[in-house]
Amino acid sequence: MPLTQIQKTAEADFHKAATHLSSELAGVRTGRASTGLVEFIKVEAYGAESDIKSLAMIHAQDATTLLIKPFDQGTIQAIIKGIEKAGLGLRPMSDGKAIRISLPALSGDRRKDLITSVKKMGEEGKVRLRNIRRDANKHIDTAGKDKKLAIPEDVTKKAGEKLQDMLKKFEADADKMIAAKVKEIETV
Repeated sequence: MPLTQIQKTAEADFHKAATHLSSELAGVRTGRASTGLVEFIKVEAYGAESDIKSLAMIHAQDATTLLIKPFDQGTIQAIIKGIEKAGLGLRPMSDGKAIRISLPALSGDRRKDLITSVKKMGEEGKVRLRNIRRDANKHIDTAGKDKKLAIPEDVTKKAGEKLQDMLKKFEADADKMIAAKVKEIETV
């Protein structure tokens, strides 16, 4: 595989890992109503698991209330069960047509737990980024040793350095996302 292709593949994988971290962080409760808190919760409906966002419209009605309007009223109980099973400490209430979730204020201990959880998610995200770099470096080393490609050693070294620079950029972005989420948890 040519070095440019290895780098492009690694960069695409870095973007996927960063997007995954971003979506994970969006699901962390901060005290402010956010659709990201529930949209990826898995619900058993129609004989398969689906995200809530594919079964209902989700709105932040105000700063502390989420409103979930299922497309099919028959899925209300399944959605409620899925939310309760997710372990987020949310209490969904149904009026037969929609589900309302009121978010209580966060306690000091809960804030600390959430901050710890966010930092753990961030570290796991950075580990994913480093694993992508490791795999790409293996491909670069393999390409450098391939007699048919005849790639000079300094070219493979520069490719590895470019990969390291990409990693540093994505790790810095991850650190910014984590810091922003921690600040949001502390101030809300």
